[in-house]
Amino acid sequence: MKRLFSAALLVIFSFTSYAQKMDERLKGLDTMIHRIMKEWNVPGVSVAVVEKNKVLLTGGYGTRDIVSNKPVTENTQFAIGSCTKAFTASLIGTILHERGLDLDLPVTDFMPSLRFYNQELTSQVTIRDMLCHRTGLPRHDYSWYSGNAGSRDSLLYRVRYLEPSAPIRQTFQYNNYMYAAAGSLIEHLTGKTWEKLVQDQFFTPLGMNRSTTGVFMKEGDFSYGYTYRDHKIQPVSFLPENLQGIAPAGAIVSTAKDMANWLLLWTNQGRLNGKEILPFNFYQQAISSQMVVNGNLPARQLPDYYFFNYGLGWYTASYRGHYGVGHGGNINGFSSFVTFLPSDSIGVFVSVNQNNSAAIRVLTNLILDRMISAPYRDWNSLIKMTAVATGATTANTPKAGNPSHPLSALAGMYNHKGYGTIIIKEENNKLTGSFNRWGLTIKHKHYNFYTITINDPVFDGSEAVDGEFIVNPEGMICSLKIPFETGIKEIEFNKQSPAAANEEDLKKYTGEYDFNGSVVKVYLSEASVLKALVPGQPEYELIYKEQDLFTLKGVKGVSIKFDREESGKINSASFIQPNGSFKVKRMTDTKESAKTTGSNISDIRKYTGEYLLSGQVVKVFIKEDQLMAKIPGQPDYTLLPSNKDEFTIKGIRGYRVKFEINGSNEVVALILNQPNGEVRAARTIRKGYEFP
Repeated sequence: MKRLFSAALLVIFSFTSYAQKMDERLKGLDTMIHRIMKEWNVPGVSVAVVEKNKVLLTGGYGTRDIVSNKPVTENTQFAIGSCTKAFTASLIGTILHERGLDLDLPVTDFMPSLRFYNQELTSQVTIRDMLCHRTGLPRHDYSWYSGNAGSRDSLLYRVRYLEPSAPIRQTFQYNNYMYAAAGSLIEHLTGKTWEKLVQDQFFTPLGMNRSTTGVFMKEGDFSYGYTYRDHKIQPVSFLPENLQGIAPAGAIVSTAKDMANWLLLWTNQGRLNGKEILPFNFYQQAISSQMVVNGNLPARQLPDYYFFNYGLGWYTASYRGHYGVGHGGNINGFSSFVTFLPSDSIGVFVSVNQNNSAAIRVLTNLILDRMISAPYRDWNSLIKMTAVATGATTANTPKAGNPSHPLSALAGMYNHKGYGTIIIKEENNKLTGSFNRWGLTIKHKHYNFYTITINDPVFDGSEAVDGEFIVNPEGMICSLKIPFETGIKEIEFNKQSPAAANEEDLKKYTGEYDFNGSVVKVYLSEASVLKALVPGQPEYELIYKEQDLFTLKGVKGVSIKFDREESGKINSASFIQPNGSFKVKRMTDTKESAKTTGSNISDIRKYTGEYLLSGQVVKVFIKEDQLMAKIPGQPDYTLLPSNKDEFTIKGIRGYRVKFEINGSNEVVALILNQPNGEVRAARTIRKGYEFP
């Protein structure tokens, strides 16, 4: 590979801390690392090596910032991506051990709100199934990585819309969602955040003082992330808002010095300085094969590499006659690998500030070979050859047939409840698009197939897929199917009505309207569907008929006609009914796409929990996307939003429920307003469940 470093990178720094006397096996390591950095165009490297109870090396090589040319040190923060999973699995193992609970318990015993695509999965998936990737759920990474999930609750709510591709416990399928769910499970069990638990259980006792559970690396000794594209090193931005929900699967930031202590824990069977940090039983399970990844029969080139399985947050594999445990991590601009040989008590950590980099495996293997005194093997050539073979695909492009519809017919908004929204526009006889946070390049390929490429520096074009526009029996474009993952069913995004084709147009109708002193709210749901909420009534979905005219889904003979000024602004609306019509004046304009009503799942979830009312526990929960309340010995009551933090009780006149909010915007109590007065019920537990 050509040397294509910029001039700023010609000066290669090396900041390394060795044990009191350099181990003979590590002599010349600096030279080797610099050579591999040049081969793979890597700006910076962070390395730690441990053996038994001793740190042999913690060091930094190259630069953490190609603009200022600041060097990598042993204290430079790097994002370790999915290496985070071992921390999350260890939290689960530790907490369950403390409480005398079992990994083979159904996860819904603790999280009734977590629902899978079908009832069979919902009732069968255990904690162990989640931790060793055998739930039957494929990755579905584009559904969150595209920016479609922020909070952990909203992320996990989408699981019910993600289709499995295999029966439970039959196939290994790596899944980040399940580790997000594991993090949420810990929070349900303890009442503490995953972030705080990681700090208290591992970072503090292990002296990992510069490790964090976020990616907000704003000051001090930290590295920027990069990718190598178009023969140059380019910066890659983190997206911390996208990592909030998925954090237990891959959001830890750490250093060589800190990760050395993490490795010491695992090379000493869960103990550090004689103190047990991990229960020994869990330690054994974590590094044992729980699920077969593949049989991995010995190859002629690699006769000593012959199995590949998954434990709990760790892969297990043979390595040159030794039992190996490890896990990689890739996240925007960074690649990492953590590995150890339990029988040899040897551990290695390598992280680079390069996106999806194969250099981490080259460096890890070369260092391991030195540590076990194995015969030299040219890992650089072997891994480079594998990378080339993996990326070498021959396109079989058919002769382009004409599409069935003009480009203008393809324009519109396409939705999937698990994946989010694709917006396609036609401009100057070309298609442009967006998928959540990503821009899209869309080019015709054949008939109704269009090649879709994501416009993001993280991607190099190899992720381009051929989406197919589907025509319904009436001859209209009704959906877009995209094969995001090989070997699984295409994801089908359903096209919305013409009114929803342009979200910006729908926003013009949103706002609050005055109806004889009451407030009628018109808003966009999470799926970008226009809805109306009339006090004391359920929310109504508005179906487009023509410009400014909508019918109410499921309600015959009723429609809404929005009144437009010459400037185009909506100033009022008329509710048209069989017995006449009445006009409502617009009070406020909610310009954001925003979900303005308490009937939105992400909004009403905050009210769920248990409230103590006159010695009885009132449970507030979500059922079929509706807020409900249960009082012992009484039927379930449906709560209908009437105003901010206020609800009426369906079918019961004269009763209202108001939720009390403190200065931190937290729900602290429920106030039941009844004909004979008010009763306050203090909130005791927030469970976030769907059913009581």
